[in-house]
Amino acid sequence: MIMKLPTADNSWTDSTQEHNPELFQKASHILETNLYCTLSTASPDGEPWVSPVFFAFDQQWHLYWCSAVASKHSQNIEQNHGKVAVAIFDSTVSEATGKGLYFYGIAQQVQTELLPIVLELTYQRSSKLRKMKTSEDFAVDSVRQLYQFVPEKAWLTGERLPVGDHLVDTKIAIDLKWCNLQEKLYKN
Repeated sequence: MIMKLPTADNSWTDSTQEHNPELFQKASHILETNLYCTLSTASPDGEPWVSPVFFAFDQQWHLYWCSAVASKHSQNIEQNHGKVAVAIFDSTVSEATGKGLYFYGIAQQVQTELLPIVLELTYQRSSKLRKMKTSEDFAVDSVRQLYQFVPEKAWLTGERLPVGDHLVDTKIAIDLKWCNLQEKLYKN
């Protein structure tokens, strides 16, 4: 991959910093300090839908949430090959100071054998949900299921660039494989 600075030709994406440890720390901070993410899904015919959900995450930055199987976003995931985009950000900061983490990837229902692990991750993030649910509550025919999102691409909010009389928002590409390695080193 050729590293590039942000321009209109690459949708204002900076790929020159994707191995920057400072960006990894900023992205990790966003994951750790926000309880909700916004899921963006689409129906097979392209009708968009967004949903805020409480989430947990693991060391590989896989996201997990619980949703009703019949909800619009769950149906979109099922019917559209799991394609999901996710945004995580703090909406309480002052104007023009926000930082966000953006993902594109695939979501699906959590496999039965992973339910105890995912529930424990969720309990670690939520005092209200602690031990309210067990793996048995998410049996195959349950109306609510746990979902797993595996990111394929990631970006962090970049700097605003002056272009003519405008400021243009940029994003910084993040190498997820490199981040997964850093996460393992960071946690040890």
